[in-house]
Parts: sequence; C-alpha cells; structure tokens
Amino acid sequence: MRLIGRKGSSSSSSSSSSLPCKGRSMAVLLLFLLAISVVNADEGAYIGVNIGTSLSAMPSPTQVVALLLSQQIRHVRLYDTDPAMLAALARTGIRVTVSVPNEQLLAIGQSNATAAAWVSRNVAAHFPAVNISAIAVGSEIPSSLPNAVSLLVPALRFVHSALVAANLDKYIKVSTPLSSSIILDSFPPSQAFFNRSLDSVMTPMLKFLQSTDSYLMLNVYPYYDYMQSNGIIPLDYALFRPLPPNKEAVDANTLLHYTNVFDAIVDAAYFAMAYLNVTNVPIVVLESGWPHKGDPSSEPDATPDNADTYNSNLIRHVLNSTGTPKHPGVPVPTYIYELYDEDQRPGALSERNWGLFDGSGLPAYTLHLTGSGVLLANDTTNQTYCIARDGADEKMLQAALDWACGPGKVDCSVLMQGQACYDPDSVEAHASYAFNAYYHGMGMGSGTCYFNGVAAITTTNPSHDSCIFAGSGGKNGTLFNSTSLAPSANSTSTDSGSPRTIFDTISLVQVIGVLVLSMVFL
Repeated sequence: MRLIGRKGSSSSSSSSSSLPCKGRSMAVLLLFLLAISVVNADEGAYIGVNIGTSLSAMPSPTQVVALLLSQQIRHVRLYDTDPAMLAALARTGIRVTVSVPNEQLLAIGQSNATAAAWVSRNVAAHFPAVNISAIAVGSEIPSSLPNAVSLLVPALRFVHSALVAANLDKYIKVSTPLSSSIILDSFPPSQAFFNRSLDSVMTPMLKFLQSTDSYLMLNVYPYYDYMQSNGIIPLDYALFRPLPPNKEAVDANTLLHYTNVFDAIVDAAYFAMAYLNVTNVPIVVLESGWPHKGDPSSEPDATPDNADTYNSNLIRHVLNSTGTPKHPGVPVPTYIYELYDEDQRPGALSERNWGLFDGSGLPAYTLHLTGSGVLLANDTTNQTYCIARDGADEKMLQAALDWACGPGKVDCSVLMQGQACYDPDSVEAHASYAFNAYYHGMGMGSGTCYFNGVAAITTTNPSHDSCIFAGSGGKNGTLFNSTSLAPSANSTSTDSGSPRTIFDTISLVQVIGVLVLSMVFL
C-alpha cells in the first residue's frame, strides 16, 4: 500500500541534469521479463487496479464488483482478505491478489502454524470460487516497517509452505511489494543496485522468488520522482509525453534511450537484481498512478489533465506490449493506483485523490482511451458505447435484447430486415445496437450498461457501414425519456416486463460460464 511519509524517504545518492531519471520513490508496475534472460508472462499484458477502502462511504462489495465488471477490470489487488469482498468476487473470474497486512506480518513471520492458519482461513476457504492468483506479504516492509524486515523472508516461506500443504502452490504466487526507493543510483539503469544494507534480505528473498517461480512486486510512482527531483525530471518525461531525441535520457553504458520515468525504474530493478546474480525473476508492478487533485501551492501538478495523461498513456504503453528499452516487446502488466478516491487518508490533499472513481462510482476524471477497447472505459462523454459482452450466452443476450426493445423503450426498427443495422444478422450485433441506444438514451448513467452482466462499456466506436450507433454523431440514436432502468447487478425487480424474470430461470452454471467467457484480459 502506498504509505504516508514514504514520499520523502528516497535514498538516491546522485543525480545528473543530462540524465533526468531518479526513479525510486513508490509504486506500481507489473512486468514479466528479466534482466538478462526474459521470462514470458502466463497472461501477457494486462491492467489491474488496487482497491483501497479508506472511504467515508465505501461502496458495498457487490457495488464494487459491479463497477469492476462494467469496466472490464479482470485483475485486482486487495489490501486485506475481507470476507465480504471475497464473497462478492466469487465466481466472477476476476483474478485477485490478496494481502497479508503489515500488522499481521510479525505473527506470520515467527510461526509456521500461524501462517498455515492464515492461509487456511483467508485463501483455501475461498479458492477456487475466488480466483486468487497471488498473495502480497506485507507492503514495502524494508521502508515502512524496517524493524520487521528480518521476518520478511521467513513469512514468505511459511506462507508458501502452507500453500504447498494445501496443494495450491501451483495456482497462487507469493511475493512482497517493494518501494522503488530501495533502488540506489537508478539512473543510468545499468548502474542501479539495491540498498546494500538490505543485501541480507534481498538475496534470500530473490532466491525464494526464483525457486518458487514467482515474481518481484514493485511499486513505481513517477509522480513522486518528478516532485522530488527539484526540476531535474521534466514533467513530460514523467507523463509519457513524446520527447524530442535531444531530450531523451541515454544510458551511457548501454546506449539505451529512455523516454519515460516508468521504463527507467523497471529496467533499474532488473539491473539491480542482476547485480545480485539473479536474472530470471520477472517484475510485477503492483502500484502506479497519478493524483488528480492537490494543494495548488505545493502540488500544482496533481491535476485531472495530468492524471488522465499519465494513466491513459500508461495503459496504452502496457496493453501495447511496448516493453522497456532493455526488453522491448515484452509485456509489462501493471496495477493502477487506485479504483476509488480514499477521502479518509491523512496527509497532503493529493493523498485523497488518486482514484479513477469517487465513492458513488462516478469517474473522477475522463480517461482518453478511445480505440483501446473495453478496459477502463470511464469516459463520461459521448465517446463511450455499450455493447454485448464478448462471449456472452446467446439466450441471455436475446432476453436482454427483448427487454431493451420492449420495456426499455429502445426504437429497434433500424434492426428490421432491409434497415441500416439489420446486418450482421446476429443476436450479438443487434443486442449491441439496442444496448448502446438504451445507454445513451439514459444519459450513460451508472448501471445503464449492465443488462445482467451481458453488456460492457467500450471506447471503440461500434458503428459500421450505414449503421450509426448513438454517441457517434449519427442520426440513428435518439435520446428518450424513460423511468426504466437496465437490469443491474443489484436489481431485485421481478416485474413481468423485465428480463430479470427471464434471467432468474437461468442456472448459476450458465451465469458463471458467461462471466468466464467474457474475460478478455486473461
């Protein structure tokens, strides 16, 4: 977890005005490759999100999961093992990283039995209904809880042993999130190394990750590196904005060109591992993001525009499998910090404004991801569309289509034979048109693109030929007044005109199948 006070703990030893990256202060970057040899990720490139809970009005677990599904978020990191949240995530197919909170590390690091009990209660009891894929043991222990650092590796081993005993070690990885601040001399990346005072911990920890086929969890926050650089790091360099060749940072040892802080920190971590003779442990970035609001006098660059720029560029960078200069083309899976603004976090104003959404589920700002598909389509302008979820059950799609064209009051005449949107003549294509017309007709309100789980929001315009979808500027879509709401995750309506009645007759197995088939980022 991003920790208050950590921002000033950077321990860099030198800086260069010609080589602007001093990557080190904080966190999120997922990357499946190594320093010398490359490890291929099982899943390729994907984006996940962190879910903090320090909200005065925290949404219910079912509301959280409904938001995740509507945004096509298939990977999440929890900071604990809250039973209600895990129950809500059950049978959704969403891959979950659960966490051992720092306050529980001392007990688990001193007792194999305690670790076994923790795994039994918080992991085995929920798996496989909850698709738990990793356990994050503690959070930035070397920098946030240094007195407990000697217990970190024992805790990792005890938790893993408990997974082995439960026959879960093949499915669930064990690691610990580290702040990039423990990397010293991070630019040029080829000269980076971990704080030497941590050698007695880092060496056995990396060997453990290597022997268990796990990965290094790294937190990467270019925002803090930029803020702490005293003007050395250009804002554009931190935000992934294009730089002219003469502004790029060049590693004099490797002649690799770095166009952003994020890549430089990731490569610095790989070089730091190689310095300890570990070259086949991949990196997973567990936290990364940018605040959208801060104190204008002390945090002038915490703005919606910069948050949009950083996160939108980061998402494209990851999903395009751009890789890093050292490992071009190798996927770098990354978890965005964070899903919700946490208004109860102490500290600077920016600490409470890292979320993609507020507590009510409304976007904190617009992400400009047009053309990137359905992931994190939190755009509230007319550049988002509601379409049939890929792989959705055809009977459920038909029921939802019938509802949209009936009780939902969508004008579906354009779907009739000979009309503009008749072709392709498929339930999926017709449902996409009807879903989108309803979504835009209802003002793209929260919950209006769900249809019992068979719809999803996308930023890719689905219009084709002469079939113009609502929101794309054409004439097919029209606003309409209606009090009807699309069947939602929390709907309990049993009105005869609602597809809820039809959907209730569909077996749970079918619903699970639809959810599993719809996982596009696995």
